[in-house]
Amino acid sequence: MTRIVKVKTGSIFEEKASYSRIVAVDNWIYVSNTAGRNPQTKQIPEDVAEQTRQVFANIEAALAAVDASLADVVMSRVFIQEPKDTETVMAIIGDKFRGINPATTVTCPPLGSTVYKVELEVTAYRGAGAAEVEEITIAL
Repeated sequence: MTRIVKVKTGSIFEEKASYSRIVAVDNWIYVSNTAGRNPQTKQIPEDVAEQTRQVFANIEAALAAVDASLADVVMSRVFIQEPKDTETVMAIIGDKFRGINPATTVTCPPLGSTVYKVELEVTAYRGAGAAEVEEITIAL
């Protein structure tokens, strides 16, 4: 029997747009595009690096709610408002995903508001962090 768990964070945006922060279908975990709003203070840091760190804090807390972690992430999609911020954002993402190495897409579209400098969406597979991994290098 398929088990589906939907995680809400109490965000007004989740309520208005009728979505969940996470939808876990058995071991597959889909995390909605997540911004750097601090859930306690409701504030969004102005600094892109601080926003990126808050994005990860938000995602890590959501993953923990379904017994998963960043180590289980197999795909990430990074949305950066300003192309000039790409190097800063990707350095933090590189640090957070070092050794995990998910497939990744990075793009610089307009986001829902100019206060959002970075957003991140991930797909995880519960247990992937403990799985045996074969790494293959090819020449392109």
